[in-house]
Amino acid sequence: MPPAGPGPAGQADPASWPTYETYGSSYEKSRGSRVAPPQARRGNALHAGAWWLWALGLATAASRTTNPLLLGLIVGVAGYVVAARRTTAPWARSYGAFLRLGLFVVALRLVFSVLLGSPIPGSHTLFALPEVPLPAWAAQGIRLGGRVTAEQLVFAFYDGAKLAALLVCVGAANALANPARLLKSLPAALYEAGVAVVVAMTFAPNMVADVARLRTARRLRGRPTGGIKAVLQIGLPVLEGALERSVAVAASMDARGYGRTAHVPSAVRHTTNALTLGGLLGMCAGTYGLLAAEGAAYGLPVLLIGLVLALAGLRLGGRRSIRTRYRPDRWGGRAWLVAGSGAAVAAALVYAGSVAPGALHPGVVPLAAPTLPLWPAAAILIGLLPAFVAPVPPKEASQ
Repeated sequence: MPPAGPGPAGQADPASWPTYETYGSSYEKSRGSRVAPPQARRGNALHAGAWWLWALGLATAASRTTNPLLLGLIVGVAGYVVAARRTTAPWARSYGAFLRLGLFVVALRLVFSVLLGSPIPGSHTLFALPEVPLPAWAAQGIRLGGRVTAEQLVFAFYDGAKLAALLVCVGAANALANPARLLKSLPAALYEAGVAVVVAMTFAPNMVADVARLRTARRLRGRPTGGIKAVLQIGLPVLEGALERSVAVAASMDARGYGRTAHVPSAVRHTTNALTLGGLLGMCAGTYGLLAAEGAAYGLPVLLIGLVLALAGLRLGGRRSIRTRYRPDRWGGRAWLVAGSGAAVAAALVYAGSVAPGALHPGVVPLAAPTLPLWPAAAILIGLLPAFVAPVPPKEASQ
């Protein structure tokens, strides 16, 4: 047996010594893991409210423009982030349904424009439908049929595309945010109303999951999955499953003591109601002042005062809730980056609408092709930040 050489751990054969590739690859891997987003776990999962703030920022940007190029870019940004960071949960499958709903909205808007006409004047006549005269006293500005122009169809397409982009942004939030964790993060005073909102938001994703499950079962049994007859046969089990799920949720909430409140003095209760109502009225008055030209001086102060009063009312109202939170979600640096990216996109498009409204709202009379404004398009790309900083779902990290 040869004597042990100078190799590490007494290894005599130099071929068995660890090489640079062994140490170097492990070092680079550990160094890269500090920069790359971590694998999503229970302790570091992104706050559900950050996803909703990011999506609302994109929706605000979409509401500020009718440029189809910018709207398509917003939809593409939302779709890329959903594809990169959604999980295998049932609610994560709802994005495709919202995307199809958006396409349906665009088609329906075009159909209404053809049938009911449009106030947009146009000189490029495409075709004419038989017009049905309507009395002026009952249907002022509305007609059935008549001349259809290219200008009115382009205007209807722009209008429908904006609404479709809003639906896609909401679908992205539904696909990325866990509704149960979002409910847990609500203030205690809004817990009862938040349960109703969360149940309403999860109805569509659960229904989409039920439809996909029933269609798969029918396909495995050799039955058709398309057509009116198949839709009617699938609809009844879907409604039955939704009813059973509602009963199960109600039973679990009752077993956990939902709706039971602690006793608070009447003075605190009246003060809470006054602060909440006054704060909401102040926020409404301040918002109206910001939107009206003559109220710009007092709009922002009244809005801030109303916001402070409303928050104080919610703080006092939380004393009635006796629920506890097990392992509350933390709002970390990655949540700030995700929410801030959506806010940055919204702020950039709002500013662009004030300095360059023509680029965000292309005209249809005269008819002209829309152009892509460079710096608003670059600002929308900030919305891609969650795809690189949010924790990676397990299915992505395992590949």
